[in-house]
Amino acid sequence: MYVWPRFRREALRSAADGQHTVCGGPNRPKYSPLLKRAVGLPLRDLVHPEELPWEALAGRSLAVDGYNALYQFLATIRQPDGRLFTDAEGRVTSHLMGLLNRTASLLAEGVRPVWVMDGKAPDRKAGTLSQRFRVKERAEEAWKEALAAGDLELARRKAAATSHLSREMVAEAVELLAALGVPSVQAPSEGEAQAARMAAEGLVWAAASEDYDCLLFGAPRLVRGLAARAPKGKALGAQVIDRAQLLSTLGISSEELLLIGLLIGNDYSDGARGFGPKRALKLAQEHLGLEASLRRAGLDPEAVAPVAELFRTPEVATVAAPVFRAVDPDAVIRLLVDRHGFSDTRVRAALERVRRSPHPASEPPRGRQQRLDAFAPEAS
Repeated sequence: MYVWPRFRREALRSAADGQHTVCGGPNRPKYSPLLKRAVGLPLRDLVHPEELPWEALAGRSLAVDGYNALYQFLATIRQPDGRLFTDAEGRVTSHLMGLLNRTASLLAEGVRPVWVMDGKAPDRKAGTLSQRFRVKERAEEAWKEALAAGDLELARRKAAATSHLSREMVAEAVELLAALGVPSVQAPSEGEAQAARMAAEGLVWAAASEDYDCLLFGAPRLVRGLAARAPKGKALGAQVIDRAQLLSTLGISSEELLLIGLLIGNDYSDGARGFGPKRALKLAQEHLGLEASLRRAGLDPEAVAPVAELFRTPEVATVAAPVFRAVDPDAVIRLLVDRHGFSDTRVRAALERVRRSPHPASEPPRGRQQRLDAFAPEAS
């Protein structure tokens, strides 16, 4: 059996406070184009989510932005020096650790996650992807420099921005979900757009993602915090954003929310110079109309129109209502224990939690989330 480093627990616990630096030095403008296109739509200043314990969502189904969550697992589930956890053959397992833990925890709380995986990115996202690649290159260089200097804390923070998600890793994630009886959906394009459409059509209760883009894609509710790591001794709940309530609170329409996204920048465009969320909201609240507002901000409405259309009518698939099935313990063991050397005892304990997960119509469960290190392979 593969022997994981004896410091795995410290690594997984310390990952909870990792910081994802994407834009360089502290003097860079808060809402620079690179920041906007590297981390998604920065709406945090305008949104005040309702904090709820996960058990409060028992019986609800969530369309999970799969790539968003998997990248978070890769960013946070690392060794103290920033290296990812791997099996005896060098294959990355950090994402599988996170996926097993989080899925088992959600099911134990009575929450039903439907994982939605990205397809081909829109052509207009090419600039964003290129910028993200350059960010990762610089972060990798900084990680190596920090390692050479013996600064493990800095090395771990820089390493968080170097994550890469391969097709093989996604395929194994889908394989694990199927073994757990959890449905997954392959989106033709953006996963958050597909998740938002599923929520809008009532196939799920909400979309789950750290990206606020789901709101622009029309999700009636957005749940954040699904892949977050809790500091030792603390519990992190769900952050629920109701789109209708948000619009009412801000005094704007759906089209004016889209306007804000176009002004501050998003995955497909840089936005207007000098516009952060608060300034964009102030202009939206003047209710001038989309074209007049864009011109006021110095943007050409015709140039912005294709971006607006990507949010209004994204490429999504028509899917049936998701079906949850019985867990296949043997398939989970073959994947995690036999193939990747996970601890048989701890994986079976996770399977038992999934097996005991309540029916959606039952009372809220009392199970509590386990720490990620509970699934690490045992030392032999």
